[in-house]
Parts: sequence; structure tokens; C-alpha cells
Amino acid sequence: MLDLKTLKPLIRQIAEEKGLSEQKIFEALEVAFAAAYKKEYGNKMQVIRAEINSENGKIKFWQVKTVVDKSSILADEEQIEKEQIDKVQKNKSNEEKEEDESDEEKIRKIKFNPEKHILLEEARKIKPDAKIDEEITFPLEVKKDFSRIAAQTAKQVILQKLKELEKETILSEFKEKEGKIVSGIIQRIERKNIYVDLGKTFGVLYANEGIPREHYQTGDRKKFYILRLEERGRGPIILLSRAHPKFVSRLFEMEVPEIAEGVVEIKSIAREPGNRTKIAVDSKDENVDPVGACVGQKGTRVTTIIDELNGEKIDIIPYSEEPTKYVSSALGPARVKEAEIISEKREVKVFVPHDQISLAIGKNGQNVRLAAKLTGWKIDIRSALAPEETIEGGKAEEKEEEPKKIEKEPKKETKKEKEPKKIKKLVTN
Repeated sequence: MLDLKTLKPLIRQIAEEKGLSEQKIFEALEVAFAAAYKKEYGNKMQVIRAEINSENGKIKFWQVKTVVDKSSILADEEQIEKEQIDKVQKNKSNEEKEEDESDEEKIRKIKFNPEKHILLEEARKIKPDAKIDEEITFPLEVKKDFSRIAAQTAKQVILQKLKELEKETILSEFKEKEGKIVSGIIQRIERKNIYVDLGKTFGVLYANEGIPREHYQTGDRKKFYILRLEERGRGPIILLSRAHPKFVSRLFEMEVPEIAEGVVEIKSIAREPGNRTKIAVDSKDENVDPVGACVGQKGTRVTTIIDELNGEKIDIIPYSEEPTKYVSSALGPARVKEAEIISEKREVKVFVPHDQISLAIGKNGQNVRLAAKLTGWKIDIRSALAPEETIEGGKAEEKEEEPKKIEKEPKKETKKEKEPKKIKKLVTN
């Protein structure tokens, strides 16, 4: 009998620390006791289960057998043939395996083991309505004494089970948070990759997913966009981003109630992290100004987002179904005099005053490039004074961005790897 007065507070503490339910920990404990019983008093072919009474601490053990039919049992010669087939199948391709149906039928049969299986006829003597593949349980004698080896087995099992439960909890929780924003504390920085404490687990912000020229320091609390969850050998890794366009979208959802409520909708977004973002918004209520709602009173809402983005400029424009109007707005802050659609090319020619050309194109063509990404239209900027002349850097079109390569987790340098680098620095100096 277990001392529940001591055990229950311990289970409660583990549940709080690991973020698990007390019931799951009790189940893990049952698996551990079953493993210890099997190690001490059973054999490796047995299937043993344990149950702990949460009221009085009593433990019960059962052996579990699966009901099988004679037709599903391999005869001695079939067992030999199956072993031969197994050897052959290891060297076969998947296509050959699918074609060989007769081999598959033999493989589906099992080798009968009295410790694991019970024939249907025998099972029905115990339980008249027993069915094939049903499990029949047989009570085992309760043992109180376990050797050191059995106790060590139980310890290993429960630690492994807790690790699995913790992993499942993290996977289920953060899988639901994919595409959302979380807050975390920067724990450490290695080779420009940022490791973030998210509470129950860690996330990683690879260098190519950070905002350019943004400085990160250990202990800083920041917001991050969850790109996706990856399962790796050592456990799940949450991949984070601050450079993704949807990071800005989610920030607006958090700061602008009208967006969260669905009154204002983000129709499109184009971003060059660390420099500029253009966002097109529309309102489902004619009484609500979508741009004004996003800017906020005296610019408070958009200023909060700009601060989070380390000073990145944000242009908020009204969405329009009319391409010329939409493109003209997207080229802001430049003033557009006239716009003309070349329908067969899905291209818009935009004519601007001569003094607005550099503003419309932007530094290194950034403004026109973002406008093209935002609207999905090719843009050709022309001077209103010379409409037939093309302008260098005045053309842009929407291009799909190449998917970013996710960097592998950096390996720690050994002393041997570090020494040559130090020598090299001394030589160059």
C-alpha cells in the first residue's frame, strides 16, 4: 500500500512544475509499477498492468492476454516460412512488397504465445461474449517487496513517461499557437541565434528570422511569431520569427480591437523587415474608418507597433477594388496624378509629378517594390511631364519570395576548433 499522504503532494508538485494533469502522472506511476513487477516477478513476454487506488493507495496487478483465433496463428512450417519472407522483404522495394499479396497474408498471422495470447474458445469459457482482438485480464498476486534493479527500472520508466507526457503537452499546446504571437524572455545568444524562454519550453529565433539591425540582449522580453513546431531527437523545437509579414498582422490584431472583432480587415501586407511595411485595410462598417482605427487616437496604436518593430516604418492604406485607386494609394506618401491600366499585362502605368518621382520609387526602389507586392500589380512609374519615357528603377512587379532556409542548430566549438581562429587573429593584427 502506498502512503498517499506523502505521494499526493509530490504528484501535485510535479503536475504544477511540468504543466501536466495529476491523473496523467498517476497513470505514469502505474506504468512504472507494472514495469517493476514484470522485472521482478514476471517474464519479458508478459503484458502486465497496474492500478493504484487513489482513495486508499492499494495497488493491483493484472496480466493481459489478447484473444486470437486459430486461423490467425502460424503453424510451425508457416513460422519458418515467415522468417524467410521477413529476410527477403528487408531487401525488397516498397513496390515489390505491395505486389506480393500472398506474402502479406502470411505476415499478418502471428506466432502464438501463451503469455500474450488466449484462444477464442478458452476466452469464452471465462467471458462468454469475448471477441477476437479483445483483451482478457487475469489478476496477479500483489507483491510488496521489489529489488533494487526493479526499483531502478520503475524509476527509468516513470522518468521516460513524464518526458513523453511533457512533450505531448508542449506539442498540443504550441501546435494550436502556430501562426500566433507569444511573449518570451531571451535566455541566451549563440552565433546570432536567439534562444527564448517561453515558459514550458524554449523557442529559437534563427538569425535570418530576426529584424535586421535589431539588437538583442539576454533578459529582454519580446514578442515573437510562431512559425511552426518541429519534432527533433531531443524534443520539440518552436521556430520563432520577427521578420515574417504576419508578425505585423498579428500585432495589429492585438492593438486594434476593430481588427480583432472583424469590423476592420487586413486585406494585404508587404514587408521588408527593419525598413518598411505597407498594409492595406478595409472596413465592413461604413461608419468605421479602417485607416483611422489602425492609427489610433494621436497615432497611439501604430506607434506601439512601430516601437515593437524597432522603429520600422509602417504605411497604412485603404483597400480598394479599383486597381488604379489601390495602386495610387499603395505608392504613398508620393502623390499620384493619374494611373492607367494595361489589362492584358496586369500592369498599371502611374504618372506622377516630376518632384514626386524619387519619393514614388523610394530608396533603392523600395517604395514601388512594396506597392507591387501589396497590390499584386506590375507598376510602371512615369513622369507626368514625359509620359512616354521610362524611368530607371521605376518598374516593379510582385514576386514570390523564396522560402527562407532554416538554419541548423549550431554546434558548440571545441577547443581545437577555437585555437586556430585565435592564431589567425594574432597574425592579421
